[in-house]
Amino acid sequence: MNILESVAPLADSHDGFVLDIWGVLHDGATPYPGVPEALRELRARGKRIVLLSNAPRRSWFVAKSLTAMGIESSLYDGIVTSGEVAWTLLRDRRHPWFSRLGSRAFHIGPERDLSVIEELPITLATSPAEADFLLNTGPEPERGPQSVEPYRALLAECAAAKLPMLCTNPDRAVMVSGQRLICAGALADVYLEQGGDVLEIGKPDAMVYETVLSTLALPPAKIVAIGDTPHTDLLGAANAGIDAVWALTGLALNHFGPNPSPEALAAEAVREGVAPIAALRSLRW
Repeated sequence: MNILESVAPLADSHDGFVLDIWGVLHDGATPYPGVPEALRELRARGKRIVLLSNAPRRSWFVAKSLTAMGIESSLYDGIVTSGEVAWTLLRDRRHPWFSRLGSRAFHIGPERDLSVIEELPITLATSPAEADFLLNTGPEPERGPQSVEPYRALLAECAAAKLPMLCTNPDRAVMVSGQRLICAGALADVYLEQGGDVLEIGKPDAMVYETVLSTLALPPAKIVAIGDTPHTDLLGAANAGIDAVWALTGLALNHFGPNPSPEALAAEAVREGVAPIAALRSLRW
């Protein structure tokens, strides 16, 4: 697999960029070196950029966080998050799975993720027995983000109450300042093992790319997605019919180390069932 040292060659062949946020733009605390500069160079060349994230929060919340990191809104055309898509589906209730949900949610996740139900006629239940569905946005401060084990008993209680689980972040793990932490998708795996009903919103589902492709308004052949995770970013790009490039930051850096061989990357891509057109050392110019 060809490893690119810069995003510049992709600017020669593509006009639209779909960028993962966590693991490509930043490490959960600060942007990776060269990212703001690379975005400015792409914008200066007239490239269209949409940020696509499995963040379980509304797009406005993520935009605010990026601005605080020094990634201004002028550096991209839009943000689509799994939380925003979930919010829209909860609002409209046209999707068959959502149409049968009630209005009482039992929430597993940090309070900051509750933007996913803001301004909606949904109330929070204090126990699974009082709820109509389970809203899973990820690990909580009290139980911690290191392991799924502290969540098993609570998830079993939810499964016994036959609560359908809405998982607003299909990621299984994320890197935060060099530490690997679990995400909502890891809790969804446990719930499935317990016999629970789970719907995951986010990459790699092609549905979350509809707004992205509409915003870019470009032929699919001129669009490339860049992400660090095969089973969400790279597979999602394939599902949407666009090229994918494997960023060797974030989870890829944790998995392979700083200098993976092209052969190791190619073998892992085969195991994951994806076919990125190249790998990218990091998003820099």
